[in-house]
Amino acid sequence: MKIEQLGRHILVEYYNCDKDILKDHAIIEEHMKEAAIVSNATIVTSCFHKFNPWGVSGAVIIQESHLTIHTWPEYGYASVDLFTCGDTVNPWLAFKYLEDALKAERSESTEVARGLVDKVKTFSNGAYDNIQVKHKMEG
Repeated sequence: MKIEQLGRHILVEYYNCDKDILKDHAIIEEHMKEAAIVSNATIVTSCFHKFNPWGVSGAVIIQESHLTIHTWPEYGYASVDLFTCGDTVNPWLAFKYLEDALKAERSESTEVARGLVDKVKTFSNGAYDNIQVKHKMEG
């Protein structure tokens, strides 16, 4: 059975990453932008912030949704969200790229189907009977 959805949202935990990479605002931004490119996304803009004394939070806004990261260098940990829509972007390519770029020794991930078409149709009181769907998740 295939589940029709509007988007894919991968929630990622990267463990025991390179602490120097996680501290570096410029490197984190570069890696996140490259993850978007590798996944075939179209970058619209980005915004990153370095915390004192360390840690970086940032977002890459893509035409197809967004990629976000929050780092805790003191723990070697990064939390990442990869949310994409459309059929041309593969968020799992971004996942693998970041796993390698951050030098994570371990990662855990969960994919969430976003905008389940049946629910969107049901809860819109029939206002959106003709929804374009690009993704189908095996269920």
